[in-house]
Amino acid sequence: MAERMIVRLGDPILRETSKRVPSITPQVEKILNDMTQTIYAAKGRAGLSAIQIGIPKRLVVMDCGSGLIELINPVLMEKSGEQVGQEACLSIPGVFGIVRRASYVKVQTLNRQGETKTIEAEDFLARCIQHEMDHLEGILFIDHTEELYSAKTGKKLNRKDLHRLQAKSGKKWWE
Repeated sequence: MAERMIVRLGDPILRETSKRVPSITPQVEKILNDMTQTIYAAKGRAGLSAIQIGIPKRLVVMDCGSGLIELINPVLMEKSGEQVGQEACLSIPGVFGIVRRASYVKVQTLNRQGETKTIEAEDFLARCIQHEMDHLEGILFIDHTEELYSAKTGKKLNRKDLHRLQAKSGKKWWE
């Protein structure tokens, strides 16, 4: 296993749509192992998609407090309810926003043995899954929020800061 560099806002790969994993190979398992090491080495960890380490494949690892979860080619089957809460991202350090998400999700995914599994999640785990699955589509949490805040001070970022973020991301997230 090796810790990988996390791609930051401004790198166009974060806006790419990740490709389906055709089969579980030793290379795919190595990527999952490296992603796991990377999230555990990062502070404030919750999840990581392969695109965040520069690999546009439909792979996610997360630990939202109840142990490691791996998603391979995840598909959102159901979502319901609503929750509003803080989100941040390893690819956008120092910033958080308030994001509205479904409070319940049902996801179909593969495990390392290639078996289809269903995961049902609520609350924080549902939020983590939706955040990471957005990454697979080139969507960032800043695309879902109207206001961003400094993680260091908690103060709302002003328009100058927002325009700087937009210039880095290539997308006007407030439109």
